[in-house]
Amino acid sequence: MAISEMATEPLVGPSGLPRLLARPAVHGGWVDLGAHRSTMPAPPTPGARPDERLMLEVEASALRGCGGAAFPTAVKLRAVAAGRRGRPVVVVNGSEGEPASRKDRLLLVTRPHLVLDGALVAAAAVGAGQIVIGIDEGEADAHASVRRALQERRTTPLLAATRIVSIPARYVAGEERSLVRLIDRGPAIPSAAPPRPFERGVGGRPTLVQNVETLAHLAQIAAFGAAWFRGVGTEHEPGTRLVTVSGAVANPGVYEMASGTPVTTLLSAVGGTTQNFSAVLVGGYFGSWVSAAHAAAGRLSDADLRPLGAALGSGVVAFLPAGVCGVVESARVARWFARQTADQCGPCVHGLAAIGGGLAQLARREADTTVTDRLLRWAGDVEGRGACRLPDGAVRFVRTALTVFGDEVRRHRAGTCSATVHEPVLPLGDDRGPT
Repeated sequence: MAISEMATEPLVGPSGLPRLLARPAVHGGWVDLGAHRSTMPAPPTPGARPDERLMLEVEASALRGCGGAAFPTAVKLRAVAAGRRGRPVVVVNGSEGEPASRKDRLLLVTRPHLVLDGALVAAAAVGAGQIVIGIDEGEADAHASVRRALQERRTTPLLAATRIVSIPARYVAGEERSLVRLIDRGPAIPSAAPPRPFERGVGGRPTLVQNVETLAHLAQIAAFGAAWFRGVGTEHEPGTRLVTVSGAVANPGVYEMASGTPVTTLLSAVGGTTQNFSAVLVGGYFGSWVSAAHAAAGRLSDADLRPLGAALGSGVVAFLPAGVCGVVESARVARWFARQTADQCGPCVHGLAAIGGGLAQLARREADTTVTDRLLRWAGDVEGRGACRLPDGAVRFVRTALTVFGDEVRRHRAGTCSATVHEPVLPLGDDRGPT
């Protein structure tokens, strides 16, 4: 049963898609509050106590976070609701630190009211009295869109306590503990020490930090019910996912696909490939490289990707053109990892710099035959030792690169390269090449 009384049927096609990206007929891409309410009823009004009925509906939906970790949303909500240090806070995590991902920005720019509804649903579920919205400082369109949406809702009581914070342009600034410190006017860097935000976050209160896409799903679950949400996808991974597709495809962009969709169906949706591809980066820079053959036979579900050492993560699916060198592209990303650190942990400051430098040397065809062993040893040295998960993400990326591009690694060690295209493919924003 839906929590909110529906004014209309949800605006979706015969297949039940799109959902998050379904929009009424509007000019431009922005959906104002009136158009939004024509297809989405108002969310429950947050109170001072957690809403158990809403909590049960989220549990029944089996929704998981869409920011990368795929943590069960209901478990996170209950942990915050059980806090004993004041009325909880909801933080909308609009940081999209991975340059290859654009899904959260798309929702903030075009569907801000769906995201705000999700924040209100989360606030009702945990009994929160404040909402803080974090948006990357360089995303001017997202800031303007959310401010405009808040102005349309200026008479909503809870949103009077809502504010926006700008997140610095560094990957670790979007980590949940970094966000809490930023909101409390501290440095946007993670802390390794407990407590976690759900125990003591913003202002010392229990704090829910939730990804933009997850909140958008939460809004629709409250409006249309868990059974509706589970109407597409797989039994264990229900619903849809927003996927940012790039690389050797005809129409790169953000697509909404049911969980479990075959990769071949995704390729059809994006107009097919423009050329052969040698590998696919799944889950973004915190994800894994997968060979072309394995990827083409796979599906967009963690259950299918797990045997390949991959997960959908942030929803990035990048098809690497066959003429592009996977070693060079991986070296670019490894150097990007080294530049994203908070400069507070040895594994990041020294370990990631060493790994990035070693891969750059390999990309320049200047490495000796021991480079692979050194890279794997360094990866083991930094794994699980940082204040945040940045080293772990880098290690996963590098290990899969050395495996999937094994033949190319051997060519580079011998001083050759099979690439026929020498232009960078993966977006990095501040690319400086494999130097």
